[in-house]
Amino acid sequence: MTSEERSANPAPHILIIPIPLQGHVNSMFNLAEILCLSGLHVTILLSDYTHHRLLRHASFDSRFSSYTSFRVATISDGLPDDHPRSGSRVVDIVQSLGEVGGPQFRRLMVSSDAMSDGGARPRVSCLIMDGMLSFPIPVAEEMGIPFMYFPTISACGLWPYFCVQEVIDSGELLFKGKNEDKLTFWKSKEMDLMVTSVPGMEKILRRRDLPSFFRVEDANDVVLQSIIEQSKRTRQAVGLIINTFEDLEGPILDQIGKHNANQNPYSIGPLHTHLKELQKAKGMESSHHSSSFWKEDDSCIAWLDSQPPDSVIYVSFGSVATLTRDELMEFWYALVNSGKKFLWVVRADSIVGGGIGNEIPVELEEGTKLRGLMVEWAPQELVLRHKSVGAFFTHSGWNSTIESIVIGVPMLCWPYFADQMVNSRFVSEVWKIGLDVKDSCDRLLIESMVREVMEVKRDEFLEKARGMANMANKAICEGGSSHVNLNRLIQFFKSTA
Repeated sequence: MTSEERSANPAPHILIIPIPLQGHVNSMFNLAEILCLSGLHVTILLSDYTHHRLLRHASFDSRFSSYTSFRVATISDGLPDDHPRSGSRVVDIVQSLGEVGGPQFRRLMVSSDAMSDGGARPRVSCLIMDGMLSFPIPVAEEMGIPFMYFPTISACGLWPYFCVQEVIDSGELLFKGKNEDKLTFWKSKEMDLMVTSVPGMEKILRRRDLPSFFRVEDANDVVLQSIIEQSKRTRQAVGLIINTFEDLEGPILDQIGKHNANQNPYSIGPLHTHLKELQKAKGMESSHHSSSFWKEDDSCIAWLDSQPPDSVIYVSFGSVATLTRDELMEFWYALVNSGKKFLWVVRADSIVGGGIGNEIPVELEEGTKLRGLMVEWAPQELVLRHKSVGAFFTHSGWNSTIESIVIGVPMLCWPYFADQMVNSRFVSEVWKIGLDVKDSCDRLLIESMVREVMEVKRDEFLEKARGMANMANKAICEGGSSHVNLNRLIQFFKSTA
């Protein structure tokens, strides 16, 4: 194509900016690859730290090597390399990017002529940003580049954020006293009062099911106020992309559509299976590509191969959650005492104050040797699809939840923070494909619930879960809601070029 033809028919060039956390980057990579398969140019902006971790531990280069239209750009997240970037400290990443990201982004866009690199590729025609990011907006507006938001969470997890001011005004936000112990506050009976100020969720959410960022001392909390500002900013966007499908979250998608009157949410999920379907349609081989910040321990697959069908509960609390040693011990005793086989992911940085330690009770060591395996990180999608896995003990992050839904694996939910509180409630009370054990870490309770999800209610959960899995697969096939919405999204991008 000549330069004159390129100018007459410019291809869309999409710039994607994820929050530099494992789950967010995974979703954005799936979207990036889908857009590449759809004939678009794609640039993804990563933090230097994230890029380094991916090059070290993931099959990042090989995954995108066949897409000449894909490239990576990087900026600093402003944090030192030894910052933990986990637990409650993940908020530091967004706050730091808000401070240092704007000037870096401006320099990058100006020096590269909006990522065109002197005409070697089209200029960026649309920006896709993660849910809590706003630093690119001033530059995008100056350059006349429209922007979209892709929050990478569920519709049900997103909707309460849009309603936060209404929750405050209704008096339904329960404020923690300055000197009140967090655990005491979370276990109080007041947390079980229903929330009526989130339309469509009046008979679903209790106060304890609201996002964890709502658990504050007063309405002037910095993070809470930033959520309010961000929800207002979302209305400036030309669209909203959500990794879900209409049969799963249709009523909540309708509520979001009414709230953002100028936007029709593009529900195009489940992204990871939608990507596989597109690859299949183009005759491409779909293989497992790691996008992990940690080295995956493949030995767990061989261990699973040696276990009976549906006998193992897979335990993983994701890439951010941290446990105290007391919490670790409660979970460990619960798993061992349940008598069930278990595969447990325990990240090296997931125990507050250091690792597991050397003083491990004999009964736990012996019980784990008999029925368990503990690894630092696992290829999760391969694990969940394994025939020996009968249930998923999860932190209810959205990637983990929707991966479990697609495969039809029942869940036991122990949410850690943010939207996970909402997801776990929907798993248990709306979709009825698992149990919710939030705000408790008692070995006897968890032992009982492990047995319940693996034995007592297993058939009931399996029937529901398999029904959900069928709906998820229909959504991404020709004529399905997510397939139609993706085509609509691609057409919009072409109109911006």
